[in-house]
Amino acid sequence: MFIQIIGVGKLKEKYLVQGIAEYAKRLGPYMKFEVLEVPDEKAPENMSEAEVRQVKEREGERLLALIKSEAHVIALAIDGKLWSSEELAAELDKLATYGTSHVVFVIGGSNGLSDAVQRRAQQKLSFGRMTLPHQLMRLVLVEQIYRAVKINRGEPYHK
Repeated sequence: MFIQIIGVGKLKEKYLVQGIAEYAKRLGPYMKFEVLEVPDEKAPENMSEAEVRQVKEREGERLLALIKSEAHVIALAIDGKLWSSEELAAELDKLATYGTSHVVFVIGGSNGLSDAVQRRAQQKLSFGRMTLPHQLMRLVLVEQIYRAVKINRGEPYHK
């Protein structure tokens, strides 16, 4: 299986970059894995709803340009389904079993995902109703992907 995380914005925090690199290394023996970034749209702090929509649309176009047509897309969205680690593992296992070889998780910028990206997604996943920085979400997601792999292989991993 090939899993990608495509996110808006460049990670600058060293601890996040190192954490993601560590989990990516751990995933290496099990699958092809990569994290891609698209530039975030420069925007003022106080934007109108129309300006927010424009920012999301521009970022969304950049995200969609990186998603291959055959990919199964899971968008991270606050209104998505809540999955446990075991449910994520089961979902990835089900996708692999039924022939999905390419899964893309999409993480929007600070304003969220465009409607076009959400329409492209076959599923929406939420990590809860709390707002988390989109940069931190990448680290949390890659850890959960690694955990899902360990669950599916019946291998030990700390709880």
